[in-house]
Amino acid sequence: MTVNDFFQYFVPKDKKFFPLFEQAAANLILLAETLHEGVNAPVSKRDEYFIKIEEYEAILEEITHKTHLELSKNFITPFDREDIHALIKSIDNVADNMHSAASKMRLYQVDKITKSIRKLTEINLEACQHIGIAIAELKDLKNLKKITDACKKINKLESKADNVHDKAVADIFENETDAKNIIKYKEVLSALETASDKCKSVSNVLEQIVVKHS
Repeated sequence: MTVNDFFQYFVPKDKKFFPLFEQAAANLILLAETLHEGVNAPVSKRDEYFIKIEEYEAILEEITHKTHLELSKNFITPFDREDIHALIKSIDNVADNMHSAASKMRLYQVDKITKSIRKLTEINLEACQHIGIAIAELKDLKNLKKITDACKKINKLESKADNVHDKAVADIFENETDAKNIIKYKEVLSALETASDKCKSVSNVLEQIVVKHS
């Protein structure tokens, strides 16, 4: 038992960190939903979705900042300080990469959205939803199996995203003749695939927390 675990018996239930985790997960899901809806929307409507994505990403940045402030002010934390830092940072990294994908589509004027881009946004949305399920169980850490099940699903989705990404890049090099388009699509696909990698990073942190409390 760590010193932090010992003190948990004598302090009120955490009212600072868990609400921040839940807010972060909720905004992450909204961002992922908006990105998936955006790539399926008509070109004329797409900018509206990209603007919303920027707003959600900014909210997540603020939540990350607030979490770091709480860490600096509070001696007692619901679980290890390094895990709190790693969890909020890994969630923020998922958002950063989905935002990056949207920004690249907007900046490079990627009007024709491929099936692979749509599939990757769908995979990332599903992974973010599982992150939300796992985060909801952190509050009391009573249903550890629900967390580990969510983590397993996230890991499978990350492998699926790798396969979709690799096939899409191969198809681009085989069928696309315009070098500019190759660069555009490759960068968008890379950002989306990295977002799925970062979802797995969130899963890794969650699994680490579960191991420490099982």
